[in-house]
Amino acid sequence: MNIAVLGTGEVGRRLATKLVAVGHHVTLGSRTADNEAATTWAADHGPDAAHGTFADAAAGADLVVNATPGLVSFAALTAAGAENLRGKTVVDVSNPLDFSTGFPPRVVQPDGASLAEELQRGFPEARVVKTLNTMNNAVMVDPGRIKGHHTVFLSGDDASAKADVAALLESFGWAPAQITDLGDLTTARGVEQLMPLWLSLYGVLGPVDFNLGVALAEQ
Repeated sequence: MNIAVLGTGEVGRRLATKLVAVGHHVTLGSRTADNEAATTWAADHGPDAAHGTFADAAAGADLVVNATPGLVSFAALTAAGAENLRGKTVVDVSNPLDFSTGFPPRVVQPDGASLAEELQRGFPEARVVKTLNTMNNAVMVDPGRIKGHHTVFLSGDDASAKADVAALLESFGWAPAQITDLGDLTTARGVEQLMPLWLSLYGVLGPVDFNLGVALAEQ
């Protein structure tokens, strides 16, 4: 597929690199076409890597990944253009974290709704799927870094979009048994609110790979 990854930070570049590695053509999108991180990334990753503005990236994409910081995600998708998102799956991996009062940050969910729901309301012709926001970016693209069972969640209103995202996750190395479809996009509220727990665990465990897992009793 042609995939746009919006956001040139560590998360965006890590996802973009993995997507190229598993066979996709990826355009890394940023606010300006001359973004140094995007330009360098594209130069380092061969003919299937490109860079451009958010709108450039989204226009030619079959699927769009939102890897921008959560509090600027709506603005980034607005810059990408509603017409460039129409009918496309938008994979939202961001967290709406407010660092204005220091660490740990606060999860921002106006009126109790998730960022993913806000994006879906703002771009109703897109198909927003929330996933991968409950782990660090190294684990996102290489779940085998953690031994034993652990879980990645999916939330979204469109079943076919979630199936497409699940297939992408499997290409990253996630086993079907590790992928838990929570249901419609309202369930993204819960996974975004897992961030305080994740940050508390990070404070205890330090900079090591870890993830959350759902363990079932033997039937």
